[in-house]
Amino acid sequence: MAIKGEWINFGDHKGYFAIPEKAETPISCIIVIQEAWGVNEHIEDVTRRFAAAGYAALAPDLYAVGGTRPAALSEQRIEKAIQFMRKIPSAVWVDTAARAAEIAKLPETEGKEISETFGHLFHGPGKSLEYIPLLKNAVHHLRTVQPETREQKVGCVGFCMGGGLSALLACEEPEISCAAVFYGNTPPADKISSIRCPVIAFYGANDQRANTGIPVFEEAMSRAGKSYEHHIYEGAYHSFFNDDGQAYNVRAVRDSFARLLTFFSKTL
Repeated sequence: MAIKGEWINFGDHKGYFAIPEKAETPISCIIVIQEAWGVNEHIEDVTRRFAAAGYAALAPDLYAVGGTRPAALSEQRIEKAIQFMRKIPSAVWVDTAARAAEIAKLPETEGKEISETFGHLFHGPGKSLEYIPLLKNAVHHLRTVQPETREQKVGCVGFCMGGGLSALLACEEPEISCAAVFYGNTPPADKISSIRCPVIAFYGANDQRANTGIPVFEEAMSRAGKSYEHHIYEGAYHSFFNDDGQAYNVRAVRDSFARLLTFFSKTL
């Protein structure tokens, strides 16, 4: 299938937009919410996968303020941070002190840049709320401005940081028709009752940090009478969907993507 992929502007923001070239439009759309690494080649590829499945898809660049990223979050700087992470033990990734010790072994300029980039990337869950207005603007743009998606249903899916944001967007945006979460943080319990749409979530069994929030999410959704289902994959780790990463798990990807497309077929 021929896919058209391009960067578009919406308001003061930009995002990567993909759509089947021969689709009769307008058609429903999926907002693809990035990992901490930004809208990189992997996220662009995932966005095109949804277009190949018959949807329009938009991956907003959460780091582009006024359309431009700060230097610490440039593609080149983030790629250097990724390469550094791949050279150190995975147990060190989430240990701030241990990570700082590894960074201290680098040449001064390189270490300073990577430390600055990490400071922007791993900011704690409170920062996530700051991205919600941008994502709401993306929903509004797709629903009211973008010709290929105007007045159509909009769903969302996110990965890692984006998984938590996908759930938060469902809490904050009533025009979202469905939300999918890949190993993201669970929203605050007092916000979950605001969710109006069905939610599906996917987790790796070996990802205890993300998995601790599952019972809270499940109980709150059940208590509020909301549609929620989750799937946990044995042998899979955090970021199992990222085929550029070390945790890629093809069996978990194959099953979760099939379930996700079925979910979108029913809700969009």
